[in-house]
Amino acid sequence: MQGLTEVLFRHCYERCFPHVIDLAVSPFLSLTHGNLTEARDKVDDVLPENNVGSIPVVPQILGREPDLFVQLAHRLAELGYREVNWNIGCPMRRIAGKRRGSGILPYPDLVREVLDQVVPQLNGMTLSVKMRLGYHDPDDIFKLIPILNDYPLASVTIHPRTGRQQYGGQCDLERFGQAAAQLRHPVIYNGDIRTAADYEQILRRFPSVSDVMIGRGVLYDPLLPLRIKGASGEPEQAVLFLRALVDDILATLPTEQAKIRKIKEYWCLMWRITGISETASRTVLHTTTLAETLAAIEQILVSLQVIRD
Repeated sequence: MQGLTEVLFRHCYERCFPHVIDLAVSPFLSLTHGNLTEARDKVDDVLPENNVGSIPVVPQILGREPDLFVQLAHRLAELGYREVNWNIGCPMRRIAGKRRGSGILPYPDLVREVLDQVVPQLNGMTLSVKMRLGYHDPDDIFKLIPILNDYPLASVTIHPRTGRQQYGGQCDLERFGQAAAQLRHPVIYNGDIRTAADYEQILRRFPSVSDVMIGRGVLYDPLLPLRIKGASGEPEQAVLFLRALVDDILATLPTEQAKIRKIKEYWCLMWRITGISETASRTVLHTTTLAETLAAIEQILVSLQVIRD
């Protein structure tokens, strides 16, 4: 999810809302790095010592090189992980254009080749898959289901859009239902869960799904997992979480530019918790120094009187 489910976020969320989110999937570890040491920031994200007190996490791998996949999975097993997730759903064009992420979905023989070589060598680890309906064609998934059914997968998470759709247009719930009925594995729904009502509607329509992945909905509304679990949550709690996340960014990242960039990445989604317009939210994005960025956010929060110091 754009790298924003990183350990910094997971720690902050668990501290503010303990035991509300059951499980997170890490930002993907790309096989194009070749080995763990070449992707230090991504590896640090899943090191057990960095995740003490955080939301439990499943490492996610992006790529289609079986040998590198197995090497990385074995290293993750050494770190204590018992499940790894294969991302064949990422819609980013620079990734999909290399037949990675959702770009592999039109090539069922390539999917089978990867699974044939990887699954037997996982040495006790389980493999889950996160995917979309297809890249161009939403019916790609129906060519892939017989292949997926041939392997002992822990689960299959389906976002019912194509890669080319990115996050636009409507989720194709009809095709999701057809695919879920044909899969022999636990199926997890993912896509456009923005409210507790959205979550409940999915469970009513698809009672056989084993779970629901929220995705960016938790950034639009950090209180959404609380509401799904029956707690009301107050707007002040969401703003307090935003403040805590900014404080953690300031305390963790090494340079002013890194801090500005990370704050703005989260603000691009989390401004919605303030209730202001998208136009008004852009004042934060137009800042150039860290002091300006923090002042713009603070001015919005104080002017709305969302919380009182």
